[in-house]
Amino acid sequence: MSDTTGLPMAVPAEGLPPRVRIHEVGPRDGLQNEKGAVPTEVKAEFIRRLAGAGLTTVEATSFVHPKWVPQLADAEQLFPQVRDLAGVHLPVLVPNERGLDRALALGARRVAVFASATESFAKANLNRTVDEALAMFAPVVARAKATGTGADQVHVRGYLSMCFGDPWEGPVPIPQVVRVCRALLDLGCDELSLGDTIGVATPGHVRALLTALNDQGVPTDRVGVHFHDTYGQALANTLAALQHGVTTVDASAGGLGGCPYAKSATGNLATEDLVWMLHGLGIETGVDLGRLTATSAWMADRLGRPSPSRTVRALSHQEP
Repeated sequence: MSDTTGLPMAVPAEGLPPRVRIHEVGPRDGLQNEKGAVPTEVKAEFIRRLAGAGLTTVEATSFVHPKWVPQLADAEQLFPQVRDLAGVHLPVLVPNERGLDRALALGARRVAVFASATESFAKANLNRTVDEALAMFAPVVARAKATGTGADQVHVRGYLSMCFGDPWEGPVPIPQVVRVCRALLDLGCDELSLGDTIGVATPGHVRALLTALNDQGVPTDRVGVHFHDTYGQALANTLAALQHGVTTVDASAGGLGGCPYAKSATGNLATEDLVWMLHGLGIETGVDLGRLTATSAWMADRLGRPSPSRTVRALSHQEP
């Protein structure tokens, strides 16, 4: 392989943000889709290595009932091993008040709830209607926001799945997505993550949704994007979001993950592929791509298969 020292060459483009915050989801969204349970010590080391690569937001785990996501049944054992990482936010998912109690008891200061833009996925994922799920989240968000003051106040993220398409319902009307986004903000969520759960979004659709959200009073600086690469569109969609002013992008180290309730979903946007593009555009991330690639290659070895990330394969000489 040819020498890649100094690559990618940074060639900035007009109209893009100078810095992007990567919301790393590999330890949670990636590992929850593994067929077998990854040892707690390996998960903790994964998180430490990601932090060492410069990622400042690393989603650690989920406090859901082990029956639903057995791969993350060790949340109580894992979180104390990593919660004191300096300069790193460690958000966790909480599905209900019981999950919030478990997270807060361990010192979590960033939590996330996960809603759906469609009735079919709300039923499959939460066994509720969209509005019933929002009603369930209302006390969760309210209690979280009432915990702590100032810099110690709990930060709440609202995930919204199926923003661009649904495996049962097909295309999802933009006003339908906007309504649920607006409802999550009205509950008190600090930020939203727009999920392309089955990877069907295209750049024009991304721009249209972001514009519609702005038109309904949702500021771009409270929106992050979460793309899956099922149809190879994740980076193109990310660029469209950046052109709109989005500065928070979800990604998963090594491209791990999918969605356990949407079988057509393939992996998340790989963090390394995202960083390669951002650095090539002259956008700061604070991430050391070499250390990040080494971390994903290390995890791929633990999982016993090559990383799906093209950048990891190229830089670590992994065979597909």
